Amino acid sequence: MCGRFQLSVKGKHISERFNVEVFDEMYKPCYNCAPSQDLPVITNAERTKLNFYRWGLIPFWAKDPRIGFKLINARAESLAEKPAFRQAFKERRCLIPANGFYEWTKDANKTPYRIFLKNEELFAMAGIYETWKDAEGRTIRSFSIITTKANPLVEKIHDRMPVILPPEHEEAWLKEEDESVLKKLLVPFEPAKMEAYPVSKKVNSPKNDGPDIVLPESAGRQGMLF
Repeated sequence: MCGRFQLSVKGKHISERFNVEVFDEMYKPCYNCAPSQDLPVITNAERTKLNFYRWGLIPFWAKDPRIGFKLINARAESLAEKPAFRQAFKERRCLIPANGFYEWTKDANKTPYRIFLKNEELFAMAGIYETWKDAEGRTIRSFSIITTKANPLVEKIHDRMPVILPPEHEEAWLKEEDESVLKKLLVPFEPAKMEAYPVSKKVNSPKNDGPDIVLPESAGRQGMLF
């Protein structure tokens, strides 16, 4: 799964990379983006604007918004079949900008790793989104990050990873209507273009958010980077 990510660049970098309008009074860099937070997305409905949706998808038919805590990720393999995701997959897709994400090893230590693109480039994770209204008519817009099987680099840490879209596939993810074409985009990213290193367990708490979150742990300086 993907339970934390990083979007710590300046707003102008997001604007230039994705050709979207970014308002500095709304956007704040974050080193430890976590579920239930309102985070930046680029939707197929508003491709030139950075919107802020809650991480943890709430299906339009849900009775309780707390279901969103269980739906922070959507598996690519079953996206078109799951009732919570299939309509959003057809109609409501988005890009989630990031410059890193975190995964934890499955051993007893549960060591967190920061995983990112070489040269610290911004990238887009594939997502879906929904609009939900409560009994009083209040609206919550939410999203889920799509995951796929881990590539050879990430599988040393975890068996799943977010779908990272190559820049040339981002427009297709937003515009394409053919589900068979869309499914072909949901594959592991090229491992040769990625790096990873262990970080402090401070990242375990969303209350911790700062540059120290992404610093390599001492073990990482002793050959654990890959």
